[in-house]
Amino acid sequence: MKKRNKTVAVIGAGDYIGGEIAKKFAAEGFTIFAGRRNGDKLAPLVKEIEAAGGEIHARSLDARKEEEIISFLNDADKHAPMEVCIFNIGANVNFPILDTTERVFRKVWEMACYSGFLAGREAARLMTARGEGKIFFTGATASLRGGTGYAAFASAKFGLRAVAQAMARELGPKNIHVAHLIIDSGVDTEWVRQRRIEALGPNALDNPDLLMPPASVATSYWQLYQQPKTAWTFELEIRPFGEKW
Repeated sequence: MKKRNKTVAVIGAGDYIGGEIAKKFAAEGFTIFAGRRNGDKLAPLVKEIEAAGGEIHARSLDARKEEEIISFLNDADKHAPMEVCIFNIGANVNFPILDTTERVFRKVWEMACYSGFLAGREAARLMTARGEGKIFFTGATASLRGGTGYAAFASAKFGLRAVAQAMARELGPKNIHVAHLIIDSGVDTEWVRQRRIEALGPNALDNPDLLMPPASVATSYWQLYQQPKTAWTFELEIRPFGEKW
C-alpha cells in the first residue's frame, strides 16, 4: 500500500456502503476519517482497516449538528489535507402520506438533506482555500422520482440533489469536483433483504442480480475520484444489470 498524505472524510460510515467506501480509499493509501451515529459501532471497521495496514480515525457524529460537522472536517483537514469528502447518509423510510408525521418528515429532511448541506458547505470552505478537492454525495432512486410512501425520503433526496447540483456549478470553476451518485436499486444489506422478503415473499431473493453489493458502490466512487478535470461527471446512475428501469 502506497501511503498518501491526504485524508478522506466519510460521513455516514455505516456497516455497508459507508464501510466499503472507507475500506476502498484506505486500501489506496488514504487516511480515513469515519463518522457515524454511535461511533462505537465503527470498531469492526477500524479493526479491519488497521489489520490491512491502513489508517482510520473513527468518531461519533451527528451530522445534523453544525458544530459537530465543522469539528469533524476540520480535524480531518488538520491531520492531512482533506482530498475527498463523501456524504453517505440515507434516512430511507416508507410511510403512507397520512401516517407521515411532522416529526418523521422533519427528521428525514434533517438527516438526508440539511446535514448534506452542512457537510458540503464546510468541505467546500476547506477545499476552496487550497483550490482543489472532491465532494461526493450518495443519492437514490428517490432523488429523481417520488414513490408511494416515500414523500419524506424523496423530498429530502430531491433537496440533496439540488444542493449538490448548485455546488457543482459554483465550485467546478474553482477546481472542486462535486458529484452526485444515484444508486438506482436496492443495496445488498440485511435490512433490504428482510424488507423484500416481507413485501414479496420467500422467493424475493432468488435472483441475486437485483441487489447491488456495497463494494460496487465504493468502486464507483473510486472511479469518480480518478476522473481528470477535463471530463468530470456531475451525476452518475448505477444499477445492477438485472434491474429494470
